[in-house]
Amino acid sequence: MGIRDLFASRVEAVAPSQNSDIEASVSPVFALDSIYTFNGGATQATREEAMSVPTIARARGIICSSIASIGLQLRDNTTGLEVPMPRVIREPDPRVPGSATYVWTAEDLLFYVYAYWQITELFADTMRIRSVQRIVPTRVGVFLNNNGTEVMYYTIDGKQIPDSGVGSLVVFYGNDEGLLNRAGRTIRTGAELERAAANYAREPVPSMVLKSNGTALPADRIAKLLESWGVARRNRSTAFLNADVELQTVGFDPEKLQLAAARSYIATELARAIGIPAFYVDAETGSSMTYSNANVTRKTLLDFSLIPLMTSISTRLSMPDFIPSTQTVNFRLEDYLRGSEAERVAIYKTLFEIGAISVEEIRQAEEMIK
Repeated sequence: MGIRDLFASRVEAVAPSQNSDIEASVSPVFALDSIYTFNGGATQATREEAMSVPTIARARGIICSSIASIGLQLRDNTTGLEVPMPRVIREPDPRVPGSATYVWTAEDLLFYVYAYWQITELFADTMRIRSVQRIVPTRVGVFLNNNGTEVMYYTIDGKQIPDSGVGSLVVFYGNDEGLLNRAGRTIRTGAELERAAANYAREPVPSMVLKSNGTALPADRIAKLLESWGVARRNRSTAFLNADVELQTVGFDPEKLQLAAARSYIATELARAIGIPAFYVDAETGSSMTYSNANVTRKTLLDFSLIPLMTSISTRLSMPDFIPSTQTVNFRLEDYLRGSEAERVAIYKTLFEIGAISVEEIRQAEEMIK
């Protein structure tokens, strides 16, 4: 995975003029809006625009980093016991840490609705996937049948790739049209507001003009007048002007333009579009997260923000090209949902008193036994 995989411009998917052949198709298309952008891309935002908005950047960091930090486990469907996990699940691309691959995979699902891994190695005996590399969605072209219902083949950087085996794609499916497509207008509005705030900071519009009602003043007299006016305003709030000079107010400051209120409103709307509680991205005023309700908010984040993307990842990794059909990949949520020390002590005490757990098991659960 190189730098080009991280940043690229959107590649529009096109449908070829060929006969529909469902048997030869690579995969189905659930909604054309997930392939073709609304209004031909007129309302679609780019990743660069999205990440320039602090609300989206923070939400992306929270959601994608949280998913990458939660470990995966492999369980037998019959016994429910955990079994050894192949390296490709733990570390899909052996050249980079597994967490890096999962961070960018989660982002692709969030922003583009599709995430792509290209198969680089297969096991010779089982023909299951041994290693992959992440491909940024903007490099992938999707070619459909005449009805727009089936994917006939994929391309990477304009070159057709195999339908199966080494060089083919592992496709992760999201749940909607993708944030950049679905909330493109709102993202662009947020980016424009950020640019407006930067412009005011870089080149503030003058709010006062001293106009001479008499003869034109030379440059040195104007400079002295402005300097004395500035010094006087720093020392006292009351000003005096004679008949030769008139004070005029021009332009609008950010407060009159309600720039702060507009940015706050857009931040809340973007939090809704992303599906993350607004207080996580500081989009709501007056909200706070205390130690007592931290576990509840963590559960809320999991249910409404993380689970949809985690399900897309775990169900794809549970397909037969990765593991046997008798096994299932899922995320290890025990540590993520772990309560406070006081809550865990209360639970352990109850379980110990009814004989459901031993002291050794408690010590092991608290990692006191290595």
